[in-house]
Amino acid sequence: MLKNCYIFSIVLIVFSSLLPAFADPASQEHNFPDGYQRFTDNSPLHHNQWELYIYRPVNSDKMNITRCWLKLEDTDGNDVTYTACKATYYFPDQVVKDPKEGLPYFSSIFHHTGPRTVYKYQRTYYLDGGMVMHLTLKPGKYKISFYTPEDQHFFVKTQNKEWTSNIFEYETQNPTKVIFVSPIANENGFYTGGWHISGYAPEFFKFTKPKQ
Repeated sequence: MLKNCYIFSIVLIVFSSLLPAFADPASQEHNFPDGYQRFTDNSPLHHNQWELYIYRPVNSDKMNITRCWLKLEDTDGNDVTYTACKATYYFPDQVVKDPKEGLPYFSSIFHHTGPRTVYKYQRTYYLDGGMVMHLTLKPGKYKISFYTPEDQHFFVKTQNKEWTSNIFEYETQNPTKVIFVSPIANENGFYTGGWHISGYAPEFFKFTKPKQ
């Protein structure tokens, strides 16, 4: 009888030690640094209707450090960039490591629970190459554009003094939640000085293909 109890106790201990291996990974706790969250297959994938992501994919080094600034207008043409929305930004190519497991995780570009560091803008809303801007907008219709002043495109010289973009009309109830910003180039591939906003991702091969 004692022998059977002893065997049962050993089996119970071994089985208990194996339980974590079969547990749901999404339910296990991970000690990520502050500001990070692990992205799992069970994470909810949804956005509220006031969120908009604006992604500017990477280009050449000189183009990446050439900033473009957001301009948000209402239907009457009033500049509401800093009154109708709040903005944060992050870098989707950042790699996050779980300090407990020492495993790297690549940040999800547009998922709100992706493991990433989110930064607050200090003054103005801008994009560098490789940045994602996350806007929380008041409900309504807007005209979105980007520009680069003449004194801010130091390393990429063009004939255009101030770089501007097309106007992208957007409504918060629109199902489109991600738009893209890319530079404009001529048929020979040289930058002409300007930006293009689209709901479609630009072609990509090593660098983002400019809008021609």
